[in-house]
Amino acid sequence: MNTPKELSYTKSHEWVRFEGEEAYVGLTDFAQDALGDLVFVNLPEAEDMVEAGEVFADVESVKAVSDVYSPLSGKVAEINEELLDAPEKINEEPYEAWVVKVSDITEKEELLSAEAYEQFCEESKEED
Repeated sequence: MNTPKELSYTKSHEWVRFEGEEAYVGLTDFAQDALGDLVFVNLPEAEDMVEAGEVFADVESVKAVSDVYSPLSGKVAEINEELLDAPEKINEEPYEAWVVKVSDITEKEELLSAEAYEQFCEESKEED
């Protein structure tokens, strides 16, 4: 499992990369691996408001449709339109294929370090 140390993570398997006052959000390597081959993404619109802990998008794989939760409250500054035509980019490069960029951040969900996220994933696997 690939877990870049410079990112923050959620227990619902999203990653966050802060850049100044904005943040990029995507799906982790663990999530894309569990989901399987992605065939569709449903993204919010630019300017939409997102709430920490709430669903803001969904992804469809050959197995199922899964919700994507926002780790932040704020405004969608930009969506990764490339994913609309090529959702498989999340499978190929999960840490390059960001889903949304969030600005005007007012709240953050509890975020985990790479080490804490890896431990959380290991514990989750053991429970299965």
